[in-house]
Amino acid sequence: MFQHLASLDLVVIGIYFLCVFGIALFFYLKKKFNKRKRSPESYFLGGRNLGWWVIGASLFASNIGSEHLIGLAGAGAKGELAAGQFEILAALMLLILGWFFVPFYMKSGVFTMPEFLERRYSSWARNYLSWISIVAYVLTKISITIAAGGIVFTTLLGINFWTGALLIVIFTGVYTLIGGLKVVVYTDFLQMIVLIGGSIALTYFGLKSLNGWEGVVQNVPEGSLSLWKNMQHPDYPWTGILFGAPILGVWYWCTDQFIVQRVLAAKKY
Repeated sequence: MFQHLASLDLVVIGIYFLCVFGIALFFYLKKKFNKRKRSPESYFLGGRNLGWWVIGASLFASNIGSEHLIGLAGAGAKGELAAGQFEILAALMLLILGWFFVPFYMKSGVFTMPEFLERRYSSWARNYLSWISIVAYVLTKISITIAAGGIVFTTLLGINFWTGALLIVIFTGVYTLIGGLKVVVYTDFLQMIVLIGGSIALTYFGLKSLNGWEGVVQNVPEGSLSLWKNMQHPDYPWTGILFGAPILGVWYWCTDQFIVQRVLAAKKY
C-alpha cells in the first residue's frame, strides 16, 4: 500500500481530507450555536443565501467528478475527442437554466424538482419523477462515480477496490449529513480547485511526454481530433449531437435535482 506515492503526496492527500472535514465541522458548529437558522431550508438549500461564485464552483465540481476526469481522459486517449461536445454544450444549457428555468423555480419556492411537478401537475407526476430519478442516480451517476473513485484508490494507494468504494460512500455521507447542502457546495469549491489544478498538471505533463501538441497530432489516427463526425459514426454522429444532445442537456442541466438544487440555494435579489 502507498508504494506509488512519496511522502509529499501523502501529506497533500492528508491536508485535503482535513480541509474537507474542517469545512463540514465549521458549518456544523455554526448551525448548532445559531438556533434561528435550524430549518429544512437551511439544511437542504443552505439558507438560500449562497453567492454566485460558490454555486458556479459547485455546479462545475458536481458535473466533473472522478468519472469525468478518468472517463474523458480515456476517451481522449482513444481518439474520441468528440465526447467533449457534451461539455461544450453544457455552457449553453446553463444559460438556458439561468434565463428561463430558474425564475420559475425561485418564484415557486420549491425545494425539489418533484415538488415543482406536484404543484404544476399532480402528486402522480411527483412520485413518477422521484422514482425515475432515484433509479437513474443509482445506475448512471452514483455507481459510476463510486467505481471511478475505487479505481483511483486501487491505482494510487494500492487499496482494494471495494474497500476504496466503501470509504468514498462513508466519507461523502458523513460530511453531507453533518452540514447539509452548504457543506456540499463549499467542499465542491475546494474540489473544483483540485480538479482544475490536477487537470492542468495532467495536460502539462502529458503534452511534455509527447513533445508538445505536435507530438499528439503525429501519434493519433487521422480525423480523431475532429469534434464533428459524419452521420455514419457509431457513437457521435453530428445529427445526434445537434438534435439529440440538447434534449439530454436540458434534462440534466435544467431539471435534474442534482444540479438544480445548487441554483435554488442562491440569494434572492
